Amino acid sequence: MSKTILAVDDEEDILELVNYNLRREGYQVVCSDSGEDALKRSHSFDFDLILLDLMLPGIDGLEVAKRLKKDPKTQNIPIIMITAKGEEADVVTGLELGADDYITKPFSPRVLAARVKSVLRRKDKKPEENEYVLKAHELVIDSGKREVAADGQVFPLTFTEFQVLHFLAGYPGWVFTRNQIVDAVRGEGYAVTDRSVDVQIVGLRKKLGPYGKYIETVRGVGYRFTEKKK
Repeated sequence: MSKTILAVDDEEDILELVNYNLRREGYQVVCSDSGEDALKRSHSFDFDLILLDLMLPGIDGLEVAKRLKKDPKTQNIPIIMITAKGEEADVVTGLELGADDYITKPFSPRVLAARVKSVLRRKDKKPEENEYVLKAHELVIDSGKREVAADGQVFPLTFTEFQVLHFLAGYPGWVFTRNQIVDAVRGEGYAVTDRSVDVQIVGLRKKLGPYGKYIETVRGVGYRFTEKKK
């Protein structure tokens, strides 16, 4: 069955772009032009994903995301935020609220389709598909042995460095804030500063040598493990 996506934006041309291109990819698309309408529709239909503009009249996108993630009926629906340039603070807030990814306007249909496909693939990934050995470009990350190697070389990582690398490499292309990284590695509520996450990343890049380039800094937001081999 095709996936059904709720697209929320008060700009008609954006909705038309999203609707046309996602339908071409085989998705069913429902359009909404306000936060209030989006919340109402999300309770009347089981959507597979929500594309959510942050700058909405009335109830804005961040408040919509907050309500969706607090409601048991909608909390598991993946959210991709649609943002304007210069909204770095809102992007961070949205990711902390539980949004899965973001797209910055203006965006191309190809980028839109790729992000949607990636989020849906992550949602559908079953626990039993997670293997002990994760291969990320040249890196072989063995969670059973807690060992990272490439081209016959084993890298001496600390416990936390290994956890951070395993988490980021498990979702290539995904951008995570520092707090999201901390929650994934140590569990929610672990007291840590942004600086300590930065220190772990610096240590990882140094120990991984030429392979440290795969851990990218996303200015104003956080970090990601690149999808593209360099």
